Amino acid sequence: MTSRLERIAQQRRQKLDRIRTRGINPYPHRYHRSHTTQEAVALLKQEEGERETLTLRTRGLRDSSPSVTVAGRITARRNMGKITFMDLRDSSGKIQLLCGELLDVDQNQILKEIDIGDIIGASGRLFRTKTKEPTIAVSDLTLLAKSLRPLPEKWHGLSDVDTRYRQRYLDLIANTEVKETFQVRSRIITAIRQFLNQRGFLEVETPVLQPSAGGALALPFITHHHALDQDFYLRIATELHLKRLIIGGFDKVYELGRIFRNEGISTKHNPEFTMLESYEAYADYNDVMKMLEEMVSNISQQVLGTDKIKFGDNIIKFKPPWQRLSLRQAIKEYSGIDFDQFPDADSLRAEMLKLKMEVDPQKDRGRLIDELISTFVEPNLMQPTFLLDYPVEMSPLAKVKPDDDRLVERFEAFAGGMEIANAFTELNDPIEQRQRFLQQQKEREAEGEMVESIDEDFLLALEYGMPPTGGLGVGIDRLVMLLTNQQSIREVILFPQLREKT
Repeated sequence: MTSRLERIAQQRRQKLDRIRTRGINPYPHRYHRSHTTQEAVALLKQEEGERETLTLRTRGLRDSSPSVTVAGRITARRNMGKITFMDLRDSSGKIQLLCGELLDVDQNQILKEIDIGDIIGASGRLFRTKTKEPTIAVSDLTLLAKSLRPLPEKWHGLSDVDTRYRQRYLDLIANTEVKETFQVRSRIITAIRQFLNQRGFLEVETPVLQPSAGGALALPFITHHHALDQDFYLRIATELHLKRLIIGGFDKVYELGRIFRNEGISTKHNPEFTMLESYEAYADYNDVMKMLEEMVSNISQQVLGTDKIKFGDNIIKFKPPWQRLSLRQAIKEYSGIDFDQFPDADSLRAEMLKLKMEVDPQKDRGRLIDELISTFVEPNLMQPTFLLDYPVEMSPLAKVKPDDDRLVERFEAFAGGMEIANAFTELNDPIEQRQRFLQQQKEREAEGEMVESIDEDFLLALEYGMPPTGGLGVGIDRLVMLLTNQQSIREVILFPQLREKT
């Protein structure tokens, strides 16, 4: 039995055939428009400001009415006897078209074949209807692309989540607020670049395919290069290559790039995501803290016009200075556990079990502490907060504190109940760095995890000397979630990963 959607698609193909029979190309190569829809509306307002409001006469428009040529998708159609009103939408907005009296016989025949979803071009004069709607009285109509499938029912409110993510193009057509979210995302990234460029940072690019997966504790994706007959990893961080550039003499570098981690999917995690990493020579994590809070506040002001934003039921204030808490203090406050009192994994695990937590018996002390953060601390950090000074076993690339070699100079930044950034005073002692890598490798082997080879070229580069350096990583997708009031990372990634549809 043929479905309703199949019948509509069949009818549209029949219309396509009739259009071609008339010698009309339904998919022309180009079309020159004079204005976007919003530029056309602005032109009408400008003309109205210079003289009385333009009105539609019984047999046409004033000769002085401004003429425009626009193009876009038809999103609504209303037939009213001899005339037809249509809504035309482009990337800037929408405008109403009035079609009928000014079209010749051939174009009126084409008008009959136009469906919601078709992309057309239209020329004509601007005016306002009796209801004050900006409108174009169309004198020339051109079909630019025939839509063979109907838009979703109630195109302005496509709500099926799976369809929205799997067919993002329909989501963008149907939901204008979705398009606005991604426009804001673009402006946020532009503002980040401007902020860093103005501070003397150089934007660079580093390899996506890497011979070893380093710079973070994460499971990588593996691929094979046939010409070299060698396995490569999709990068899990840009850190080790960016540090090579600091060693090479660039004092301030950053990269905005895609990162790939072969791990879980949630409202805060996507296997492919965007990360900002920056490195500044002769700086430490205190300098990076000041830069981050200034950057986020600056971006919020520049893009949204305020540094106070709504996120869920909360108002988040990005104005510096942000709250600063030691990691030990925060975990003790929210969980009741003082991890200093539990110097090994077994004793800490036993204490966590008292809180009815499900604890992996293979996890080392550092990962157990990380679990305490995500379970008890993170959900409570709604206002921007820096958690400072992490145990050394959690941070193999960070420098120890001068007054306590059990801790490193590291912070994580939180807002909206999630982590948005991570930063170190970078370890630049090549001997200690090798020892840390070997210890990390040993611990992961004990946990039964896949262990990557140590990046020997990075260690070789460190032996040539890296200056004191402050490094920063910012999860761009989560920052965009905050600034656009979205509760799922899939709402700010145009094409999120989904399970294949069977």
